[in-house]
Order: sequence, then structure tokens, then C-alpha cells
Amino acid sequence: MRHGEVFTRRWVVELILDLVGYTADRDLAALRLVEPACGQGAFLGPIVQRLSQSCRAHRRPLSDAAESLRALDLLEGNVELSRALVRERLTADGWEEAQVDSVTRGWVHQGDYLLAAHRAAEADFVVGNPPYIRLEDVPDGRMAAYRSACSTMGGRADVYVGFYEVGLRSLKPGGKLGFICADRWMRNQYGRRLRQMVTQRYSMDLVLVMHDVDTFQDQVSAYPAITVIRNAAQGPAITADTTREFGQDEARALLRWIADPAQNTLVEEGGVKAARLPHWFPGEDSWPTASPARLAVLEKLSERFRPLEDETTGTRVGIGVATGADKVFITEQADLVEEDRMLPLAMARDTTTGHLNWGGSYLVNPWNAAGALVDLADHPRLRAYLTRHKAALRKRHVAVRQPERWYKTIDKVDPRLNTRAKLLLPDMKQVIHPVLDEGGLYPHHNLYFIVSDVWDLRVLGGLLLSNVAEAFVKAYAVRMRGGTLRFQAQYLRKIRVPDPAEIDVQTSKALADAFERRDVRAATQAALRAYGIADLPE
Repeated sequence: MRHGEVFTRRWVVELILDLVGYTADRDLAALRLVEPACGQGAFLGPIVQRLSQSCRAHRRPLSDAAESLRALDLLEGNVELSRALVRERLTADGWEEAQVDSVTRGWVHQGDYLLAAHRAAEADFVVGNPPYIRLEDVPDGRMAAYRSACSTMGGRADVYVGFYEVGLRSLKPGGKLGFICADRWMRNQYGRRLRQMVTQRYSMDLVLVMHDVDTFQDQVSAYPAITVIRNAAQGPAITADTTREFGQDEARALLRWIADPAQNTLVEEGGVKAARLPHWFPGEDSWPTASPARLAVLEKLSERFRPLEDETTGTRVGIGVATGADKVFITEQADLVEEDRMLPLAMARDTTTGHLNWGGSYLVNPWNAAGALVDLADHPRLRAYLTRHKAALRKRHVAVRQPERWYKTIDKVDPRLNTRAKLLLPDMKQVIHPVLDEGGLYPHHNLYFIVSDVWDLRVLGGLLLSNVAEAFVKAYAVRMRGGTLRFQAQYLRKIRVPDPAEIDVQTSKALADAFERRDVRAATQAALRAYGIADLPE
């Protein structure tokens, strides 16, 4: 693999061309296709074959297609190989040599797609397999030029992010981009700006995940997916996933299913599962990943129900206190400083059994009831204790920025939180694990908390204990080694919940009872009734 080149198998190219609608029955000479990184012609061969067939079918001379195709590649050697391939295909189709030479020179050029001049709204189609190159592996000068040209290439982006941006910007209204590319940008931080661009201005029409499919001529760990994005307002979307059995015949079956909108249910045929969604997932946050059937259910629930964090119910999701120096601020010595400066602290280990078993930890609390730092002169024991650790505390970033506030914790302590009933959830766990604190403890930063003005927290706890709530987190959350999930606030906020006033008494009791007994199966059955769905697909 040179210069990020990964060459695509012929049947995969044919599938992409079919998905975007670049088919020989159309008058392709009247349309314009751009191939941004043609390599040695994996896409160009089928493209030229279809364009040639279309010209014959529509009784056009080849010269009519002189502006119908534009292909670029950074490497001169690839340009020569691609031109030779184009000449060979056209000559085999019986076109005159003079016409062949003319269109070949006009179609295939050497150039850097990200830095080349492009006409506004020039393309009906942009298709290809953009190069896989981490931006930090690009020479400094070129990297700076890429960042300047492509606003989506933030952080440690891959060059392919820029190919998406430039390709999308070049589409005519209704034009389509079809790429096979790594799908990491749909979830990673470096793809945030591209996700924002897509959801604000374009329609994500299809995502076909092909992680286990033999899509390339060389073996690479690229996590590929085919994406079809249209220059239009977001419409219905198709999500599909494949197994290693997916191949040319299965691709044809998928195309037949896509072509028949009446088949709105999940298709499971020959290594592919697919589902139709009313629209794609909005926003720049990580897009979910799950089976097509589960994504369809989650999308319906997202349309019908409000988020867990909701002003109408006064429900809030937050994280416990970070100190920046736990060895100083956290202790099990109850009389270490003045009694009013010792705040009982809930730790993740206190939640292990599913019921809160306080282990005796305290926060040495430098904050008063008004949310301001206490005056150490009013607390001589606290002053003496913190002064003994002053050198270490001053080294923290938070203290370097505010040296006069050297004894503050990173986070302020909310003086109302420890007295409120709340659900606590450990940050890292293989399954969702809500635990009730009826009041009296303040959460450590390895715990997330949920408070509410309206919810009976045992009923809400039963919903969160269920597989339905966990499915939302699994779809969005980062999965750690060994299958451990991160139950962070941004993922918990993705959970949709019914209006508590609309859950019937029997279902509410079943949820609360399941939560008390830590019965996930019973919680899931009650949650399905509360959400009004029959089951939760795998």
C-alpha cells in the first residue's frame, strides 16, 4: 500500500455505481462524474465501460462525453496506468482512436484533489475509495495546506475526511457521493466537523457496513463502509450490515430490496441485514452503531420519546467531583479536619452489589454552602492540613492557573447534591448499573448521577436497568478492552424515556420492583411495555 492506496474489488465498485445511480441505461454523457483518487483504475474501468455503453445506447458520439468524467491522482505513474486502461476499454468497445486519445487526455489528470481548483456544483456523482493517510504522516507544508483548504480536517484527522468535504461541496443539487472508506469518522472525535457538515447540509442516504467483507485486493484493517450522501435535505435512510459471506450475488439481492420501497421491514438474506429509517441521526455527536433492526427501533424511540435529561421533568445528568489530588482530598479519617468540612463521599466500589454500601470515604471539602471557597482563617484544622500539602496542590494545573485559589478542587461542590436522592452509575462497567442513593452522599468523579424533580427514582432505575436503556448507551458509547462500556454523561443523555405520568401503575410497580431485586430480565419486560414495543432486536 503506497500513499494510502487500497485498491477496491470490481464487484464492490459495481455495487457503489449502482447505489448512486450511475447506470448505463441513463444518458451518462449528459452527466458528470468525478473520481478523486483514481489509483490504477479500479473505479475507472467500470465507470468507462458504463459510460461507453450509455453513449452507444443513446446514439451519442464519444466526443459528447468529453466533459462527463474527471479523474485525478497524485502520482504520475498511476495517471499513466489509468489512461492506458481507459484507452484499452474504449478501443475494445470499437471507438475510433482519435476520439479515444482525446477523451482519455481530458478525463484523467495528475493533481491533488484536495488542493485542485474545482467548479462550484460541478458533479452529479463523486465516487471512489479515498486514500487512507493519517494527517500527521503528511509533510508539514502539505498538511497546513490541507487544513487551510478543508475546514473539517481538525485534530488528528485522516486525509479521507478532506475528500468527503471537497466531494460534497462539489455536488450539484441532487448529486450523490458514493465512497467506500473507513467508517471511523462517524464516531471518532476527528470526524465531528464532517458529521456536522453532513447533517446540516446533506442527506445521508445509505450506510453499508462491510467490516468483515473481502472488499479490497490487499488485506487491510480499514473497517470499511459504503456511504451514499446526497446534496439535498435529509430524507429516509438505509442502514445495512454485512457478514463475511456478503459478495456479488448478495449485493444484487440488496439492490433489489433497496429498489422496492414497499419492503420496509428488515431484510436478512445472504450475509446482509438492512433496515429503512425515516431519517438519519442528527447532529455532530457520534452516530450510533448497532444492527440495522436495532437502529431502526432506537430511531423510532428517539422520535417518540424525550431525552433522559429533560427540563420538563427536572431531570439532570452530571458527574461527581474531580479533585486533581485524590490522595489529599479523599480520606477515611472522619475527624481529619473540622466536622463541617468533611463531606461523605460515594465511591464506585460502594455500588458493586447494586445497592449503596458506603465504605466510609470523605471529601475534605473546601467549598461553602454558597458555592465559594471557604476562608482558611475560619477553619484552622483545614488550613493546617491543606498547608502541609500545599507544595503538591500548587503543582496542579488548576492551581497554576489560579495560584491564589491553590486549595480548590477541580470541580465545585454543589451544596444541594449530597442531600438529594439520586441514581448513581459507575463510569466503566460491562452492563448498565444504576444504584440508588436516597441522600446523604456526594458522588466521586468515577460516578455519574441522575436527579429528577418528577421521577420516582426506583421506577426510573428500573428503566435504566433494562436492556432497552442499555441499548442506547451501547449504540453510542466507546467500548473499552474486554467489552467494558463507558457510561459517560453524553451517552446517558442519548437514552430516551417515556413521560413518567404516562406509565401505568402496574408497569411502574414492576419497574420499581425489578430495580430493587436487580432483575434485568423483569426490568426489560416492564420497560418494553412502558415504551410500547414488542421486543428489542439483537
